Amino acid sequence: MGAAMELVFMSLAIISLTVWCQPHSSMRNYGPIFEEQPVNTLFPEGSTEEKITLACRARASPPATYRWKMNGTELKMEPDSRYRLFGGDLVISNPVKSKDAGSYQCVASNPRGTVVSKEAHIRFGFLQEFSTEERDPVKITEGWGTMFSCIPPPHYPGLSYRWLLNEFPNFIPGDGRRFVSQTTGNLYIAKTEASDLGNYSCFATSHIDFITKSVFSKFARLNLVAEDARPYAPSIKAKFPDDPYALAGQVVTLECFAFGNPVPRIKWRKVDGSQSSKWIASEPILQIQDVGFEDEGTYECEAENSKGKDTYQGRIIIQAQPEWLKVITDTEADIGSDLRWSCAAAGKPRPAIRWLRNGQLLISQNRIEVSGGELRFSKLALEDSGMYQCVAENKHGTVYASAELTVQAFAPDFRLSPVKRLIPAARGGEVIIPCQPKAAPKSIVLWTKGTELLINSSRVTITPDGTLILRNISKSDEGKYTCFAENFMGKANSTGILSVRDATKITLAPSSADINAGENITLQCHASHDPTMDLTFTWSLDDIPIDIEKSDGHYRRASTKEAIGDLTILNTLLKQSGKYTCTAQTVVDSASESAVLIVRGPPGAPGGVVVRDITEATIQLSWSRGFDNHSPIAKYIIQARTLLSNKWKQVRTNPATIEGNEETAQVVNLIPWMDYEFRVIASNILGTGEPSAPSSKIRTKEAAPTVAPSGLGGGGGAPNELIINWTPMLREYQNGDGFGYILSFRKQGTQAWMTARVPHAESLHYVYRNESIGPYTPFDVKIKAYNRKGEGPESLTAVVYSAEEEPKVASSRVTAKAVSSSEMDVSWEPVEQGDTNGVLLGYEIRYWKDGDKEEAADRVRTAGLVTAAHVTGLNSNTKYHVTVRAYNRAGTGPASPSTNITTTKPPPSRPPGNISWTFSGSGVSIKWDPVVAQGDESAVTGYKMLYRQDSHSIPTLYLSSKNRLDIPVPEDFTHALVQIRATGPGGDGVPAEVHILRNSG
Repeated sequence: MGAAMELVFMSLAIISLTVWCQPHSSMRNYGPIFEEQPVNTLFPEGSTEEKITLACRARASPPATYRWKMNGTELKMEPDSRYRLFGGDLVISNPVKSKDAGSYQCVASNPRGTVVSKEAHIRFGFLQEFSTEERDPVKITEGWGTMFSCIPPPHYPGLSYRWLLNEFPNFIPGDGRRFVSQTTGNLYIAKTEASDLGNYSCFATSHIDFITKSVFSKFARLNLVAEDARPYAPSIKAKFPDDPYALAGQVVTLECFAFGNPVPRIKWRKVDGSQSSKWIASEPILQIQDVGFEDEGTYECEAENSKGKDTYQGRIIIQAQPEWLKVITDTEADIGSDLRWSCAAAGKPRPAIRWLRNGQLLISQNRIEVSGGELRFSKLALEDSGMYQCVAENKHGTVYASAELTVQAFAPDFRLSPVKRLIPAARGGEVIIPCQPKAAPKSIVLWTKGTELLINSSRVTITPDGTLILRNISKSDEGKYTCFAENFMGKANSTGILSVRDATKITLAPSSADINAGENITLQCHASHDPTMDLTFTWSLDDIPIDIEKSDGHYRRASTKEAIGDLTILNTLLKQSGKYTCTAQTVVDSASESAVLIVRGPPGAPGGVVVRDITEATIQLSWSRGFDNHSPIAKYIIQARTLLSNKWKQVRTNPATIEGNEETAQVVNLIPWMDYEFRVIASNILGTGEPSAPSSKIRTKEAAPTVAPSGLGGGGGAPNELIINWTPMLREYQNGDGFGYILSFRKQGTQAWMTARVPHAESLHYVYRNESIGPYTPFDVKIKAYNRKGEGPESLTAVVYSAEEEPKVASSRVTAKAVSSSEMDVSWEPVEQGDTNGVLLGYEIRYWKDGDKEEAADRVRTAGLVTAAHVTGLNSNTKYHVTVRAYNRAGTGPASPSTNITTTKPPPSRPPGNISWTFSGSGVSIKWDPVVAQGDESAVTGYKMLYRQDSHSIPTLYLSSKNRLDIPVPEDFTHALVQIRATGPGGDGVPAEVHILRNSG
């Protein structure tokens, strides 16, 4: 045997190569891996900070050494240089823009290879002063819009802008009428007012890290020419760029502002799409958060007021920095083998890809081919080991992916994967003995049994990877088996002993069955085996092992006896149909038997839902049958959902009932110009199945509107105007694009109808202005909808009144009467209804003291048609002038001729004194001293007494012209509470209060 083996191995070509290698060392060396890389730095000019630090740290074994490049040229670290290394960090002392602005890269190296970091840019921020030249004044007619140019000074990076009016810190707020563009810094005033007169200065601020610097321009004066403000339609002045691009993931800000009187409102929409949840719109500004490619498209801002509208459109193009889709990873490869590495990156514009080896550009050469994102090696050599980087780059950025390539060469070694020492095998069965030494390059393998060299035969197979397979095992196959492995680096062998055991057999196999979902069943499985070995049972469903512990209680072992492996299935599910295989297994062999379980239940989900033959109200839907789950499908139903709701609803079909053998149906009664998804659900005698996946979204064809708008009404507005309002029609009633409204209106009593077209579905009012329109004139009004397919039906006729004007006549016969020192009653004759110029809401009483101006008058309003009012809160002994005016929603009418009243002197300020009482039979007589009025008080004409027997009873009022009163009392009277006060033209005086007790006083 020894001589034979020597001859075998002498036939191998043995090449001597000295390679130092430790394939099993626990301390593995590896090339640099960046843990921290430099980042872009903005350094403020004039900063008190005296240095810039660019960070760089790489993990490596042995540890890495560091170098730095600036603009592609290696930096020299001279002793007196401003550049210093601290670990891998680069520190630049006393930074200077002319010398230090540029691109920097960290280079990390160790004996395994070299990698370069991503580029970091140092830039210098600055903000110069505004020009000292005087700014020209702006002269404009009051009511018109104007713009002040900021013309910011040289700066980097961008600025934020505000404007001062007259002095610091009187900043102008953004209030809808005024707007400061953060793109140009310009100030826009949509409609000038008298309060805008003054001096304006642009205030620009730079934010760099924690340093803020602000500068402001020379003042420019705004002079206004006083004139009645004439309304005019909007004109957009501040516009976002026509074709801007934005980077994915950033925030996009669009500006739009218009001049106009009244001040226009700004609305935003995406012309070729719908509004996104990422929109933050605040009139002149639209912000889109975390912008993505789905946000690319044309955007429109619309400025509108009562005189008209103006629109502007611009397209946003979304681009993106490179982002890895596929990267390279550390690879170990055998010497002489071939290797293909690839990387791929997304980005817009499409990134260009280049390769680096140990920090140097790699191009195609000899055994290396570089082709875009692919790098191919043929017949790897040791010198190909090193650090490789794939670099993807477009104009928005660069990304790096790094990996280490290790080319290996060492002799076969069985220490990690020796041949198993004891190899049990079943009589009559098969045994597989792997031979997997670690070797580079791959070794040549031979097998022996004892001293016998094994070759391929009907019972023996040696696979290309060196595995030995023995079939139809018998007792004579027992013995020692040795695997010999060799490559040009050396050779090795490993031996195992084969032991033959009794075979395992299934003695009771499972039987096929047919049950309904939810029922229970037990599948039997018994086996015999070699008694010296342990027996285990496993089950699989359609060749997939069943994990009983993770089956949610659906599977359970029916017996704990070693030779019995019965499986119980509880509350069966449809998915548990299939081929069940029981496997009885020892460490040397196994035996299996199978049975089929059919679980009947509701149908599975239909598939392949396709929409075709789309009209404005119908579609043809087809699908493929799903699993019937062993029970025939009885019928189908079709459901749909629209963009208006995520809720699925059953739709009408033709035929109305879809039999189970059908695979197509027509869906009817759909909404025109509506986006739909459809799904199909099957049912059988056992229940309703799961729905199909939704169809692709479709849109039904357009049709003319079929219903008229609702909520027709109106009124109000300015003189000579008719305002018509309605409820905007919902999306499901629009039926097509190019949607709008057609109004028909005429003055009541005339024959000819006037019409007006109002575009846009969201419109909700129309203003018709004509000098001939009188106040509160009734108009007949109708409305209908239209789209590009035609016009819809007209609504019922509604009556809408033109704008009201103030009543044109004054009230007459105004009388005023003082009823006390602080009150008066006013009455008047009503105005005729035809003179009210609208709906009479009531009357306004104005009153003012003699000597005051009418503008300072106090006012009291009545509601409805009452023609009298009680006025309180007057001053005593004071002369008042009083007028009355009718009013409606437009305002108050002319004043009546004024009338005069003088309030009385105030009532006496002293209460009655010396109150006494006398009981006589069924009454009590109460007396008091008379109250005498002072010179500035009104005369006393009598007295009022409030009499209450206890705190819970209702008081009784008694009047007397004298200073005494006789009051009847019951026989059981014990006490009472009495209040007495003087009264006269000036009202009631101060009361005196006493408790009256029987047998006292």
